[in-house]
Amino acid sequence: MNKPEILYLVVPCYNEEEVLDETTKRVCEKLNTLIASGKIDGKSRVLYVNDGSKDQTWMIINRLFQDNPLVCGINLSRNRGHQNAVLAGLMYAKEKADFAISMDADLQDDINAIDEMVDKYYAGNDVVYGVRSSRKKDTFFKKTTAEGFYKLMKWMGVDIVFNHADYRLMSRRVLEQLGEYKEVHLFLRGMIPLIGYPSDVVYYERNERFAGESKYPLKKMLAFAFDGISSFSIKPIRFIVWLGFIIFIISLIMLLYSVVQYLVGYTVPGWSSLIVSVWALGGLQLLAIGIIGEYIGKVYMETKGRPKYAIEKILEK
Repeated sequence: MNKPEILYLVVPCYNEEEVLDETTKRVCEKLNTLIASGKIDGKSRVLYVNDGSKDQTWMIINRLFQDNPLVCGINLSRNRGHQNAVLAGLMYAKEKADFAISMDADLQDDINAIDEMVDKYYAGNDVVYGVRSSRKKDTFFKKTTAEGFYKLMKWMGVDIVFNHADYRLMSRRVLEQLGEYKEVHLFLRGMIPLIGYPSDVVYYERNERFAGESKYPLKKMLAFAFDGISSFSIKPIRFIVWLGFIIFIISLIMLLYSVVQYLVGYTVPGWSSLIVSVWALGGLQLLAIGIIGEYIGKVYMETKGRPKYAIEKILEK
């Protein structure tokens, strides 16, 4: 049997006061079971990352740290977003653990899938992706848009695991490589597959949120989706190039048509076609400028090289 290694469960938290006690109860039970069975080392921990919560989340993490030897935590200086909170926890964990699993605090990710993830890690996989087996519990709108997003990302040329979010296991060498990626706009679902080490998947049924509200409303989901597309693909710009070329060809055809109509003496002066053309071309130009501007804006932010997060306090025994 493999020598047990240290596992850190990295759990980002933003306004999660309603679920933390139950989450801690369940994940610590799982860690204790794995420790007792000899699968992981007794130094394994659950690491809470407080992402600038406005409620009592950090106070609860402090209490849990005092009461439970398996709990540790870090407090970010301000809210930096889910992806940065996950990264902060993983970068801290890579100095302490042999491998880490990232998961959300809301208990939607099936904790029992951790057993199979650990088994596949010991079988030689550096990355194990938690993948939803179905979306039966989602609304029609959520299911359609979510699956459409993954298909769109694939079409854009992004190497992404279908129906996988941020529930995954990573070995220390994967974490070390991840630390070499310096992007300001993080999209971990697209970054991890780029590393390229041996990987596998574990399928699980996603649960309903235990308590509280989703931290990803439609507006944030759309922004996150566009970040993912623009961070890993230039196809939107190429699409504009082809669209512009097609419109140019159509304009030449219309010009030829107008000349022929003039030569045969059949001309009907009117403003409708002119106005439609002006609005269509104007809208296309604004769309093109907007998309190109998004890419330029990202280049601008990346060149600043600002740190993605700042740790205000660490709780570690």
